[in-house]
Amino acid sequence: MKASLIIAIYNNIRFLKAVLDSLHYQTEKDFEIIIAEDGEHASVKEFIDKYPFEQPMQHLTQKDEGWRKNQAMNRAIQASRADWLIFIDGDCVLHHRFIEMHLRYANENHVLAGKRVKLDKTTSNLILDDSSFIQCLQKRLLKKLFFGKGHNRYVEEGIFISPDNIFGFIPKIRTLNHFTGSNMSFSKKAIYSINGFDEDYLLPAVGEDYDLTWRFTAAGFKHISVRNLAVQYHLQHLENWVNQDVNMEICRKKQLENKFFCTNGLVKK
Repeated sequence: MKASLIIAIYNNIRFLKAVLDSLHYQTEKDFEIIIAEDGEHASVKEFIDKYPFEQPMQHLTQKDEGWRKNQAMNRAIQASRADWLIFIDGDCVLHHRFIEMHLRYANENHVLAGKRVKLDKTTSNLILDDSSFIQCLQKRLLKKLFFGKGHNRYVEEGIFISPDNIFGFIPKIRTLNHFTGSNMSFSKKAIYSINGFDEDYLLPAVGEDYDLTWRFTAAGFKHISVRNLAVQYHLQHLENWVNQDVNMEICRKKQLENKFFCTNGLVKK
């Protein structure tokens, strides 16, 4: 298979269904699905057991002991059966060429970074109520871009631009040198070269994106943007933002010591 699509989730079946439904429309079909659950909820297992998957699927769980997404990601990497790894979150629905674009630009010396549009409640509910609405999102977002974004955020990130048409130059000039943890991909060789996600981070953000950004850069990997190519739509929900001081202090110490190969990762040192 060409890729492993790793989906990070925590106990939200309604959102997970919308994400999985978006996979039915993918132009690229040769990939496996790894649902990496930071917990082990019976309702999630029951839903997954009944869902009509079209691709090979693995469902990985771990005890619910607080935020341990990085551990869940490392376990998914170890379980993956493909050389190219694509990471998304369980609240991000995919454009139908999402996986195709990540694979089109795959290069073991590069790491790919994308963005996401944050949908408003109305648009999110349209998707959650009927997954076929995913196919209408481009037209809706184009209207929002030109006639008022409303409560949608970063609408420009939700517009797919084919690299093969006359506007194909636009994604090339929209560079990006940092990760959003819900839209990134890289080779298994690359992530093993920095020993995976750093499990010293026990709070969300920083350790799942910013930390990877600087460590891949220090290890010599080039960041390639897939903005407007690998497009994803973030479903609206209340965001449980936490103070980042603790995470940033951990990160600063590691940067000062240039510890891009973490000691608490895929292989424990």
